[in-house]
Amino acid sequence: MANQPLLMGIDLGTSSVKVLFTSIDGQIVGQGAAEYGIDRPAPGRAEQHPDAWWRGVVKATGAARSDAAGQPPDGATVADRILAIGLSGQMHGLVLLSDAHEPIAPAVIWPDQRSGREAAGLTERLGSESVIRLSGGRLATGFMAATLAWLRTHDPALLGRAALFMSPKDVLRLRLTGEVATEPSDGSGTGLLNPATRRWAPELVAGVGIDPDRLPPLLEASEVAGTLRAAAAAQLGIPPGIPVVVGGADTPIGMLGAGLTSRETFLLTLSTGGQLAVPSDDPDTDPTGSTYTYCSVLPPAPGVAGWYRLAAILSAGLALQWLRDEVFELEGRDAYASMLELARSVPPGSRGLIFLPYLAGERSPHLDPSAKGVFLGLTASHGRAELVRAVVEGITMGCYDASRALASAGRLGSMITLAGGGGQSPEWQRIVADVFGLPVRHLESGEQAAFGACLLAGGGVGALDPTSAASVWARLGPVIEPDPDRHEIYGAVYDIFRDGYPSLRSVFAKLGALQAR
Repeated sequence: MANQPLLMGIDLGTSSVKVLFTSIDGQIVGQGAAEYGIDRPAPGRAEQHPDAWWRGVVKATGAARSDAAGQPPDGATVADRILAIGLSGQMHGLVLLSDAHEPIAPAVIWPDQRSGREAAGLTERLGSESVIRLSGGRLATGFMAATLAWLRTHDPALLGRAALFMSPKDVLRLRLTGEVATEPSDGSGTGLLNPATRRWAPELVAGVGIDPDRLPPLLEASEVAGTLRAAAAAQLGIPPGIPVVVGGADTPIGMLGAGLTSRETFLLTLSTGGQLAVPSDDPDTDPTGSTYTYCSVLPPAPGVAGWYRLAAILSAGLALQWLRDEVFELEGRDAYASMLELARSVPPGSRGLIFLPYLAGERSPHLDPSAKGVFLGLTASHGRAELVRAVVEGITMGCYDASRALASAGRLGSMITLAGGGGQSPEWQRIVADVFGLPVRHLESGEQAAFGACLLAGGGVGALDPTSAASVWARLGPVIEPDPDRHEIYGAVYDIFRDGYPSLRSVFAKLGALQAR
């Protein structure tokens, strides 16, 4: 394998960026990661600066190169063997760029809740049915459309200075190549694109009141957008001139990296948020707006699902990270393993402690930016172990709650492919199987979005067929069958969990008003 060409995948996540080098047959040659935080300048706000993303890419690329150098005989020439670069990125965010393609403000990212009134106002003006039909789902806080509407009202001067409105991963690719573009999978998450046509929706763009020329042109995710510029190459320590494909949004590109091609299986990703995604052969929308219809990273073709149905919760790993940082005051990714080991010592149901994981509001099924995190049943007898297990079970219950919307639309499969950082924990895998009452197989690598980026890179330069290669690249662990007794216990827990949100909805709204003072 010493002289084989390599593919490079960059996955821009919410809490870290990951870089992966793979061979053409999907073997990992090197990998690296770099963490960064979320800036919260005011209650309900969530921002990151694109410069922090780029510093993370540089650091993670260096770590991946060092990792490859530790796997002879690949390391000595790894940089010179990169055939193409692909990207994956967090959805829904907004980056404002100047005429010189420089950020003029921090990026507003998907957990941001400031635009609740604007999302509701747009929906009322355009009509809920029209918004769902045109955009694939209900408009939510954190979506580019809602944030742009907020800026029109609250900071029109800043909005007026912006020459381009970009999604996060597209800003990275712009820095790599100097070329402006996006594609339908990330466009879907803006609230401004029609998934059925895979083009910007004029009615939605006009409804927000923006100049359509400030939106980037649309290519397909596996098209080559440009080549690596010398300045970026020097910082990354790799040669200039490498083709860079457009890339895609992290959820559908993660589906590709997981080899998910059948509706019999759905993908549950436990990353910063939690996403449940099912491939779809049609762009039909959910009339209730409880789930979303978005574009896949590959256009529709025989044997290729061009869309997917999505239900999402906003706080999955985010809640566990909050517990790690603010309650346990631990540092590093290794802390999660010790926390989850604590959870093993507690029986299902966390001895009567239930966690509502609404730390950043909630999307599916409630679509409520005012929702708050809650521990129900907390007593002096509960300790650190119960807190950890309750948080993990609460996240899983939130995902199960969201899955009911997919099930009611007839779009939920009978097997779970579990992905993301949370999917690497044997204890969490077992909890997912027992809560859902379905068999679970986890991806042995937690880097399915970076894998998908590599697949798109290879497809863009004709080195492989992404669809057929994906089924070979995906490596799944053994099937975990649900335990009927534990599933029954979790059924009783879910009944209480499900009652928690409607019982507290008015309280959440009052708390939101208080925090906004």
